[in-house]
Amino acid sequence: MPDPRDPMVVYAGSYDGLITRFDKRNGQEQDISSWPVNPMGAGAAELKHRFQWTAPILISPNDPSVLYHGGEAVFKTTDAGMSWAAISGDLTRNDKSKQQSSGGPLTQDNTSVEYYDTVFALAESPVEKGVIWAGTDDGLVHVTRDGGQHWANVTVKEFGEWSLVSIIDPSPHAAGSAYVAIDRHKLDDYRPYAFKTTDYGKSWTKITTGLPESSYLHVVREDPKRKGLLFAGTENGIYVSFDDGGRWQPLKLNLPTTPIHDLLVKNDDLIVATHGRAFWILDDISPLRQMTASTAGEDAHLYQPASTIRYRGAGFQLPATVPVGANPPTGVVIDYFLKSKAKDGVTLEIFDSKGKVIRKYSSKKAAEGASPDEEEFGISRGGDTLPADEGLNRFVWDMRGEAPAKVPGAVSWGGRPTGVLVVPGTYQIKLTVAGKSSSASAEISKDPRVAVSAADLEKQSELTLRIWNRVSAGHEAVNQIRSVRGQLDALRKRLAADASAKPVLDAADALKKKMDAVEEKIIQPKSKSGEDPLNYPIQVADQFMALQGTVESADAAPTAQSYVAFDELNGRLETQLAAWREIQSKDLAALNELIQKSNVPPIAPAVEKPKEGAQ
Repeated sequence: MPDPRDPMVVYAGSYDGLITRFDKRNGQEQDISSWPVNPMGAGAAELKHRFQWTAPILISPNDPSVLYHGGEAVFKTTDAGMSWAAISGDLTRNDKSKQQSSGGPLTQDNTSVEYYDTVFALAESPVEKGVIWAGTDDGLVHVTRDGGQHWANVTVKEFGEWSLVSIIDPSPHAAGSAYVAIDRHKLDDYRPYAFKTTDYGKSWTKITTGLPESSYLHVVREDPKRKGLLFAGTENGIYVSFDDGGRWQPLKLNLPTTPIHDLLVKNDDLIVATHGRAFWILDDISPLRQMTASTAGEDAHLYQPASTIRYRGAGFQLPATVPVGANPPTGVVIDYFLKSKAKDGVTLEIFDSKGKVIRKYSSKKAAEGASPDEEEFGISRGGDTLPADEGLNRFVWDMRGEAPAKVPGAVSWGGRPTGVLVVPGTYQIKLTVAGKSSSASAEISKDPRVAVSAADLEKQSELTLRIWNRVSAGHEAVNQIRSVRGQLDALRKRLAADASAKPVLDAADALKKKMDAVEEKIIQPKSKSGEDPLNYPIQVADQFMALQGTVESADAAPTAQSYVAFDELNGRLETQLAAWREIQSKDLAALNELIQKSNVPPIAPAVEKPKEGAQ
């Protein structure tokens, strides 16, 4: 249990009633056990206090200086474990016949892990201070409304005698409401038992409709933002209820079939602890919070995205063979529901505050292949193709505008053609399906850990946009040059056997040499694989992309030297662009005049289609 006031301080428990307080700053780990007498080898009946291996540790959600611990009673400290006091009597059945030496006279095994008649679940209402719930491993539930001065036994026979009260979840919306998960599998009863109360335990309602009959329950949690949105962890997976437990349905997705021992909704994410000793996270449950009977009946529905922090996500992606968890998506998570697969496709447009389209996606856009250097270094591309499947679809906008023009197959080293990272603010999203559009807003905020002004972020964006335009101009010029070169090569093939065409072919060769000289100063055409730039120097377009990486390396205004570098690179690029313009106006024009006199079709650069959302 981390201290909410200081994440460097963590409280942890183990068997024999041990609690430690660990400070990561100095590595100190103090034993602050409420009863520091080691019980090893003794049966529970002989002891002053009984604690089991996973004895609950709870920091009060109403007062972070208060820490609770569950034994046969509830213990409390207000000085970080330097002193403790019991705030309840024995809340268990205290059946001595079930507290004898474990294993009997032949194979005794007493580590305190085996101790019975203990408080197993402990929780305090987050909306009413002093309302504390305690559930035991022998089937009892107690509640106090005055911080432990008086306790009421609110157990009902439907819980089942000797059941394990696995987890109690006080509602974050109403003080008198709580949910309890009951586990009876050790009694050979594998049915799920879940109950809710709205009157401090005076009455309970069973809420298990839709849960499998043979999948016993470990945990029920209520979403802190949407009242009545419940999540349940069973021995075989996870379930969700949109109507306060009236009906449950699976929430499996890509989660393996595994025991779910605990759940937590943290901000907008659902965190799952499995008995496979793993954590799984369902990133952004915003669509679950917005689902209703009416949205499920629509042909298409765009959900309102959660607010997104513009933080620095992962760079290189580790191979799938490395056994580590996946990073959360870096960007605005956009969810939309389609009643059926969209035959005519889906489009998604992003607008800035001035109503200008800065990014457009389509389900019909073919996935772009990796460049040779990306393939060599195992760098993955973010998907640009929208999913358009029946049911819930998820897409992540990377918070960037459209990428600049690209040179197909070009190898880069310093950077890659990427769009400009948008500044924090409100953006509009428009989803179009079968000619019908729906809109939502996406709020992007700056990283709260970074002290930077909006003005400095605007300066960063402005310089990055200037770089974007220069990269696009350079790459467009190279694409034009390659278009002309391709036509010249085709011209040579057509006229190779025609002796009278020698003046045309000589002029074409001269033009080609001039174009090659310009291209070689904008990109490095000799590089064909990822490490070729170690032998062939990168050129101005690649250096511009590297400068974009420098400017966007942190949430800060650009350095003075970045502006100086921009001016130098821009001067070099402008020299080549001017040379290309002159080649077109003089050399290419002269060649076409010669071609025309020879009755050969003229040559012209291919016209590049303007990029939608270009900046």
